[in-house]
Amino acid sequence: MTDLSIIIVSWNVAALLAACLDSIAQSLSQSALQVEMIVVDSASSDHSVTLVRENYPHVTLIPQNENSGFVVSNNIGLRQANGRYVLLLNPDTEVIGDALDQMVSYLDNHPSVGIVGPHTLNTDGTTQSTRRRFPTMMTALFESTWLQAYAPRHVLDQYYVTDQPDDGVFDVDWVQGSALMARCAVYDEIGGLDPGYTMFSEELDWCHRAKAAGWQVVYLGTAQVIHHGGKSTEQVVARRHIHFQESKLRYFRKFHGPFSAQCLRIFLLLNYAIQLLLEAGKALVGHKRALRQERVKQYWQVLRSGLKVS
Repeated sequence: MTDLSIIIVSWNVAALLAACLDSIAQSLSQSALQVEMIVVDSASSDHSVTLVRENYPHVTLIPQNENSGFVVSNNIGLRQANGRYVLLLNPDTEVIGDALDQMVSYLDNHPSVGIVGPHTLNTDGTTQSTRRRFPTMMTALFESTWLQAYAPRHVLDQYYVTDQPDDGVFDVDWVQGSALMARCAVYDEIGGLDPGYTMFSEELDWCHRAKAAGWQVVYLGTAQVIHHGGKSTEQVVARRHIHFQESKLRYFRKFHGPFSAQCLRIFLLLNYAIQLLLEAGKALVGHKRALRQERVKQYWQVLRSGLKVS
């Protein structure tokens, strides 16, 4: 029986995808795990599809004719998976050492745990914050906005679980989806990722539903993965802002109600309007004009989108 299905959704990051697949092979070189690899390519225009076909014939490649989004593509992979466990893994990650064995072993030995996430490192080896408590409205007003630097310290400390050690093992509310391992039983019980999210917050939603169904979510700080971070979304900066904020709004509508979501939407739109005016003013006085003009363009696209609450 297949122990683990690894699902990687890739878009125009061929070199990073190759490094990711090579790191998995290295991690499994001394492992007894039965693993299947699934790459869902979201209509890449680079040589990703050819790369996988020619250099990684053991990988199940599912090329798409269009980029239908990160969440839909992951669900395609989940439907294909046959493992006892599934690992959603970003293509800009690299597995370190026996991290896969550690995560599988932990789930084997803790039947009440449905989802685990590893200790994730940045490219420079520093810790990347990937464990979380559920967001509150106060969190949403500050986190990932220009006001974050002015947030009361306890608000973000609580959200980012800074009271626990990076190499610890402990319960959390959710873990980041760059490297998230779940039981197939969780998928069977609560279904896949909510396709109402294009990208961002989909793992928050999934973990919320898993916990509501009685499963534990655990941060496994002894297992390590490198996440280079955001290499696909760097290609579409304005859309990244829109997807991030609309996903935040969808989560709050689902779990906090439509009134909370609409209040948050108005606040976020005002945020972007203020940022646009500030960047436009800096451009007018000639301070890094090209950068300021690009940001004005991005923020204007966000404002034009209206940040829909779906």
